Order: sequence, then C-alpha cells, then structure tokens
Amino acid sequence: MLNRKLLEISGVLNVESFDSEEFVLETELGFLTIKGQNLHIKNLSLEQGLVVIEGTVNGLTYADAHDKTKSFLGKLFK
Repeated sequence: MLNRKLLEISGVLNVESFDSEEFVLETELGFLTIKGQNLHIKNLSLEQGLVVIEGTVNGLTYADAHDKTKSFLGKLFK
C-alpha cells in the first residue's frame, strides 16, 4: 500500500463484488474486504492473481471462506 491511495494485492482468485466504497476479493487465503472512498480498479490480472486498486483506503478486513459466505448470504436476505 502506498499512502493509503494505491493498493496492490497478490493471490487474488476472484473479484466477488465492488463499488466506489467497497471491494470484496476472494484470495488464496480467504476473503478480503477493502473499504474506502473513490475506489476503482487500476489493474486486474486474475491469471497472475494481481489487483491494483486506487482511491482512499480506510480499512481492510480478512475473513475465511466460511465466514464470508455467511456474511454475503446475510446481506442478500436483509
């Protein structure tokens, strides 16, 4: 991460969802949620497992696959 404005993430398997305030990525070690403002993808290469996100990063949250599935389904049925 560079000055909370540029975030390069490796080990990414899939981009589950994204908007300008939140990204949810499936990584080799579980799920990663990135929260911030004016977030957008600068570079995406799932073949290499790399994602580069620009914007103001306010928080990073990790969850294993089991926890994220519950959370994602919970959001759908609210």
